[in-house]
Amino acid sequence: MPRFCRRKKNVALAVLLLVTGLYFFGHLDSSIMGPSTSLNGNAKDLSWQMERLISKESWVEQGDFLPLNVSYQQLAGAPSVQQRFLSIGLCSVKRKKGSYLVPTLRSLFSQSSPEERSSMVVVVLLADFDTSWRVETVTEIKMAFASELEQGQLVVIHVPQDWYPPLSGLKRNYNDPSERVTFRSKQNLDYSFLIHYCASLGEYYLQLEDDISSAKNFLTTIRRRIQEQSSKKGTWATLEFSALGYIGKLYKSAHLPLLARFLFLFYQEMPCDWLMSHFREVMTQRETILFKPSLFQHMGTFSSFQGTFNKLKDKYFEEGVYSNPAAEVYSNIPTYQKNYPNLAWEGGEEFFWGRSPDKGSYLTVVFQNPAVVTGILVETGSGGKDLLDSAQVELGHDAVPSGSERSCKEFQSVGSLENGKFEMQNVEKRRSSPSSCLRILVTAAQKDWVIVQKIRITTKSSTS
Repeated sequence: MPRFCRRKKNVALAVLLLVTGLYFFGHLDSSIMGPSTSLNGNAKDLSWQMERLISKESWVEQGDFLPLNVSYQQLAGAPSVQQRFLSIGLCSVKRKKGSYLVPTLRSLFSQSSPEERSSMVVVVLLADFDTSWRVETVTEIKMAFASELEQGQLVVIHVPQDWYPPLSGLKRNYNDPSERVTFRSKQNLDYSFLIHYCASLGEYYLQLEDDISSAKNFLTTIRRRIQEQSSKKGTWATLEFSALGYIGKLYKSAHLPLLARFLFLFYQEMPCDWLMSHFREVMTQRETILFKPSLFQHMGTFSSFQGTFNKLKDKYFEEGVYSNPAAEVYSNIPTYQKNYPNLAWEGGEEFFWGRSPDKGSYLTVVFQNPAVVTGILVETGSGGKDLLDSAQVELGHDAVPSGSERSCKEFQSVGSLENGKFEMQNVEKRRSSPSSCLRILVTAAQKDWVIVQKIRITTKSSTS
């Protein structure tokens, strides 16, 4: 090959490499710093960006994310400059039938103590493009929650339609009607914008819907569950406090920027609760972590989509304060189908259903940690049938192995069931030392089967 041709080829290759290098650095700078950043950064800036790419610390940990362009209108309230423990997000749109937003907010605040309210901020995204509806809704919220707005416990925002990507002509995955695709795709975008706004407001983020009721002191229960989960091996991405859809899902705020972008990127692919299952798995949490009883109940009768009737209820919800400590449950009463003994201890509507018990049959609860019991409630039967006729309730100490089970060395009776029920407060006055077990001991055989609806206790730490 002639020397001139080789030289011409080398020059062309050098120019190509130079153009490629300039494009790479320019693209890198604009991707990380956002579209408003100039491409004329100095060499030091470019070097710093390169170090960021090859460093061991992830973008998530550093809080440096791809830009999500959105502008918010603040309609009422303002978040505190001080980060709270929990931010709670919910979206609301105009419904054809019914309105549940104000009752939902009222439940959240009324079921929380003053200390709990000071540890949380509720953010409502009014996601409907109907201006008159937004004005009416904001007026109603200002009248009902003036104190919460003033104290930074409630914030109301809106995202103008101009910031939304296309909502029509979308892919009809799963053969959904186009109206349904538009509705669920916009819902994904609503949640994306809401989550993006809440990213720095709290240590943790709780996703709710605008038609729920909450359990008493739900925030304290969430705090306790987080502590329990953090003490275990491994990591988590999502903790679930409701078995329904996108209600009661808890996230670490450090993950919210990724979550917001995840929903935005795949907004037209599938419903939000399906996307969230994929997000959990992408964040390396394979199994669902669902706590019982549920802390939130769906109370809406009509769906926000075309006002269709919706009777969905969470069977694990329990409105009162559930404070049973972690425990193992054993029984020698034959179980009917899958109505296991532990269901009477766990929260919700499920129960233990056993065949005819003999004298000496038992149901024993072994606490994970000894505790001073202050209150006991045992309820049996259903509709006046399958009552436990003759039994006594006992507390025990010193948990020990007992064959394939665990039990306590000694038990002391605290009372007997009457008409299938036992209830006692101030138990600590009779037994002030910590207990390791609670046992229901059958004192007379019966032909009827038995249903144990619930076993609930309070302990010194939970009541304080």
